[in-house]
Amino acid sequence: MRAVPLPAIKMSQQESSSRPIGIFDSGVGGLTVLKSIRETCPDEKLLYLGDTARLPYGTKSAKSVARYALQAAAHLQKRDIKLLVIACNTASAVALVDLQKELAPLPVIGVVQPGALAAVSARPAGRHLVLATEATVALGAYSRAIKALDAKASVSELACELLVALAEEGWTAGSVAESIVHKYLDGALDGSRHSRINSLILGCTHFPLLRPAIRLVVGNDISIVDSASTTATVVDAWLEQNGMRNRSGNHALSLLATDGARRFARVGGTFLGTSLTEDDVEIVDL
Repeated sequence: MRAVPLPAIKMSQQESSSRPIGIFDSGVGGLTVLKSIRETCPDEKLLYLGDTARLPYGTKSAKSVARYALQAAAHLQKRDIKLLVIACNTASAVALVDLQKELAPLPVIGVVQPGALAAVSARPAGRHLVLATEATVALGAYSRAIKALDAKASVSELACELLVALAEEGWTAGSVAESIVHKYLDGALDGSRHSRINSLILGCTHFPLLRPAIRLVVGNDISIVDSASTTATVVDAWLEQNGMRNRSGNHALSLLATDGARRFARVGGTFLGTSLTEDDVEIVDL
C-alpha cells in the first residue's frame, strides 16, 4: 500500500512554522533520526518521544505496533507539532498510512520510503541487502518500497536483532562489534552471492551507529544507505517547499519517554553524542 501524499499547510505560516517537529520511536534508536534532522535543520524545535515502556517494537505483532504508534502519535499531536516523523522502521512499515489518515491534515513522514528512494538513486537496478529487525523483515517493507520505485532492482532482507543491543550498549566499534557484524553478513556476502549485492540499507535506526564496523566488513565497493540521514533530507525539503522553517530563534530540544529516564539519558547520550541526565527526560503516560 502506498503512503498518502503529504498535505500542504493551509494555516497561517507565521502562526504554525514556529511549532516543533514531533519524532517518535519505540526507544532511543530514533535519536539517530533526530540527530540527523538537528544537523540538517539546526533552527527547528524538536520534540522526541521514545516509547521505552513497550520496546522493542521489532519483535511485536503488527497489530500491537499499530496501536502503540497511534498512541504515541496522538500524544505528540496534542503538543501542537507541525510535522510528525516516525523514526522507527517497524512502525513506518506497519502504521504510516493509518497515521497519515488518522492525523490529517498533519503531515507524517516515515523512514522506509526515504531510505528506499536513496538506495534506488544510489544504485539504479541495484542489488540491495536490507539489514533490519525481525518485524521489518517479516513485513517486507523495503522490498515493496524499492520494487515500487525500481522494477529492475533485486532486494533481500536480513534480520539482525543483536545489532540493536550492540548499539544500545555502546559497543559500536572494535572486535566485538566487527565479529557480530561478520557473523550476520559473511553468509550474505560470501562467494558468488557477494557479486550480487552492491547496496546495503541500514533498515533500523539503531544501525547507523554501527556504520564504521559494517563498512570494515563489507568493504568500499558496496553503497551503505542510512535511513536516518535520508529522512532528514526529506524533512528539510518539506520545510522549504511549504515555507515552514522556524524563524523564531527558539530551537529547543525536548525529550520524552514512557519509562526509564535514567537509562534513556545514558543510552540516548551515546546516540546524540552529548551528555544527558535523567532530568533532561520527561516521563509521560500514553
